[in-house]
Amino acid sequence: MFGYYLDLALRSLKRNKALTALMVLAIAVGIGACMTTLTVMHLLSGDPLPGRSQRIFYAQVDPDITDKEGQREPPDMLDYHSATDLWSARRADRQALVVDSRLKLHAPDVNLPPLMATMLSTTTDFFPMFDVPFQYGGGWSADDDARHARVAVISADLNLRLFGGADSVGRTLRLRESDVRIVGVLKPWRPSPLFYAVAGGRFSNGDTADFYGKAEDVMTPFFTGLEINDGNFQQFNCWGIPSTPGHLQNAPCNWIRLWVELGDGGKVAGYRRFLADYAAQQKALGRFTVAGNTRLRSLMQWLDFNGVVPSDVRLQTWLAFAFLAICLFNTVGLLLAKFLRRSGEIGVRRALGASRLAIFAQCLMEAGMVGLLGGIGGWLLTLAGLWLVRRQPAAYADMAYLDTTMFLATFALAVAVSVLAGLLPAVRASRIAPGLQLKAL
Repeated sequence: MFGYYLDLALRSLKRNKALTALMVLAIAVGIGACMTTLTVMHLLSGDPLPGRSQRIFYAQVDPDITDKEGQREPPDMLDYHSATDLWSARRADRQALVVDSRLKLHAPDVNLPPLMATMLSTTTDFFPMFDVPFQYGGGWSADDDARHARVAVISADLNLRLFGGADSVGRTLRLRESDVRIVGVLKPWRPSPLFYAVAGGRFSNGDTADFYGKAEDVMTPFFTGLEINDGNFQQFNCWGIPSTPGHLQNAPCNWIRLWVELGDGGKVAGYRRFLADYAAQQKALGRFTVAGNTRLRSLMQWLDFNGVVPSDVRLQTWLAFAFLAICLFNTVGLLLAKFLRRSGEIGVRRALGASRLAIFAQCLMEAGMVGLLGGIGGWLLTLAGLWLVRRQPAAYADMAYLDTTMFLATFALAVAVSVLAGLLPAVRASRIAPGLQLKAL
């Protein structure tokens, strides 16, 4: 029966090509607008570490809240003493201190002018904890962290600019006035968002574009980076005036992130107790003014808390779904008019023994065919829409591509929308009284 219904649907669609084209166009435009914004939303709100994010947590403590009356959340970053104390305690399976800064770099044996780049200063666990891919070499060791070794890992982009993409492990890179040895080169790596750098998103008035930039060009051991670029670090917030601007190790400022990996629920609970005990200890020592204002959020909780999806993208997605609903209602009207115009034909079929279910199935098959054709048109319009997105000045624009999941979702949504649009017309058509139609003939 499927082949028979398919044949009838094709015949019906060919009978009135203009109406068919109008319905297909309505579905295609609605699907194109909806899938373009949905693809961008999928890109921006997806899990940056699938299969691992549930084990990654962000630690927060609050050394001072005397100037934040009524605010219950601790600062988004840690001060130097708290960050290094928590990291040195080694209470997590893996842990990484993270801070970024701008500096000038060049390769002494390459005839190119110096470049301004972003340096990420972190600890050795950063690479396995965040599943960072390497093209050449690897990360540094825990001994390199402890010895403040002059080593570095560089991005694939920087390696291409300085060394033409060749294996540069062992070569020298000059960061400001210090020479470091390259020990690893990353493969092209651009997590979306740059989750390890997320902070302060809820204070940005919906402007979170910085979370979707490119990864840092060079990475160094945490304490090595502090020595090389001393005086050039930016504080997140301070509860006092730093004695030396840019030198924040002994300053009353929050400027360092701490990520930890915890393998199970028991370890998570234990680390939360550890944070609370640390805060209580620091209050007893007089360094903290309060105790108990600590947080340990999972990676996805931290991203949600900071609202990493730009507000304009959310608004565009809702508007696109509203537009799709308008297209759906228009398609319902067109299908209803099309089926009711065939009342005589349907009456004859009913008189010859066709059941209501058979008429319903035939009409639904026709609606599904409209959806399939609309899906192809919607797919083409989605590709065009994403092409336009990639030409926008937004930081995430160049990542707007249709992956396999969203490709399949385009057709699934098109067929679902068309079948939904065809339900009411199909029910109305299946209830046409054959006697009245035969009398009219």
